[in-house]
Amino acid sequence: MSSKRLLILGTSSDAGKSSIVTAICKIMSRDYKTAPFKAQNMSLNSWVNPEGKEISYAQVIQAWAAGADPIPEMNPVVLKPKGDSFSQVIVLGEHYADRSAGNYYESIDEMSEILSRALSKLDEEYEIIIMEGAGGAAEINLYDRDIVNVGTARITNAPIIIVGDIERGGVFASLYGTFMLLPEDIKKNIKGFIINKFRGDPEILKPGLKQLEEMTGVPVLGIMPYFRLRIPAEDSMSFREKEGAGSVPDEKKTGNNAVEIAVIQFPKISHFNDYEILESQALVKYIDIYSSLGTPDLIILPGSGTPLKDLEALRESGMAAQILSKAGTVPIIGIGEGYQMLGKTLTAPDGKIVDGLSLLDIETVYEKEEGYSEKPVRVSSKVKGCNPYLKVIEGEMVEGFNAYSGRVSTHSPVFDHDGACSADGLIVGTSMHGFFDNKNLRVALLKYLSEKKGVPYAEEDGFTMQDGFEELAQVFEKNIDVETIYKIMGLK
Repeated sequence: MSSKRLLILGTSSDAGKSSIVTAICKIMSRDYKTAPFKAQNMSLNSWVNPEGKEISYAQVIQAWAAGADPIPEMNPVVLKPKGDSFSQVIVLGEHYADRSAGNYYESIDEMSEILSRALSKLDEEYEIIIMEGAGGAAEINLYDRDIVNVGTARITNAPIIIVGDIERGGVFASLYGTFMLLPEDIKKNIKGFIINKFRGDPEILKPGLKQLEEMTGVPVLGIMPYFRLRIPAEDSMSFREKEGAGSVPDEKKTGNNAVEIAVIQFPKISHFNDYEILESQALVKYIDIYSSLGTPDLIILPGSGTPLKDLEALRESGMAAQILSKAGTVPIIGIGEGYQMLGKTLTAPDGKIVDGLSLLDIETVYEKEEGYSEKPVRVSSKVKGCNPYLKVIEGEMVEGFNAYSGRVSTHSPVFDHDGACSADGLIVGTSMHGFFDNKNLRVALLKYLSEKKGVPYAEEDGFTMQDGFEELAQVFEKNIDVETIYKIMGLK
């Protein structure tokens, strides 16, 4: 099969490339077998398929929008930051190496060959491949070693659309500057601009659109309005823009938002999509560690890419003291590394022992450097009813995946051999990501929190992820010249 391809590049990080790719994947999948592709993604937010292969969550969402099964070839290289200049490198879903930025770029020829093979496999199975760049496309200091923007453009020779974020200001300068700075062999393939996240009347932009088109010879395909995406956040940038992160007024705490859940936003928070499914039934606040915890009905400690450093930051910021002050009255759940922080001790690879929050009777030992995780494994476990909401589903199964960043010794397992529960049942921890995706557990927990607070339990609203994809596609079709995109790709 010889696929048609389109490359979406951006003027900056968080320009909206991922959501544009998601919209196009949804639209194209109505008539063609469609797949997303991103050569390299830097993210702590990953997903594990049934074979234990790790993929960036952004491409998983795009694949689901396209009606495709996510496979590692859609995101052949994932960089999971472990520090300011050090990352765990995942290649085709498997741990490959831990590399500093400089050492990683030394292997760029090998990475280029891997992405070429990944594209070839997708080419065999799909009619359409919608590709995404990373960050700003015109990073002139990286042109000789860039595989995701310039590299992908050269390997595929695909038509290109550049997305600019008007929310940040300077959109005309950023679009024009990106166009002018790209190498000539790539510039010739730029077929359109999209302006994203616009608030207001598009008529006021028309003089600027005309001038941009005259200066570049490239048409503006449309203006995407700013609106609330009802699909999972794909990366840390979109996660940080979540509405209501500690700022929702009291008058909005009604109906489905009656129960308030605080997710602690570690500096290196990972797998933050674990909690998004709760947002339709509760007021989920993502609390910066330097902020006030407030008066939540549930506190969640999430995963972390650097648990020892994040635990230290938790203490230095005063957030640890705030959490401890709530223990015994407010339910607390720890997931992954957040679960480990709730324990008695965390032992670093060098043997240094760090005190945990001592809310659960567990000890964690990191046998390899901080941030390293073993190959993720899908798990299915039976629930032990150690508290009111788990008793409701005692003996039932829950499933998810474990990333195993440390070896945890637990004395009161809750999910077969995993997890722990405090004596009073208010504090629960598990290594299992995707924990709240289990409807039996989610319903039992939210009913318990609602009853505890004395408010009616809010049934799920029935709005599905696929509904969110369709909503995004409809907004895109209303505001963007989709017919021209088809022509650019040689489809019509």
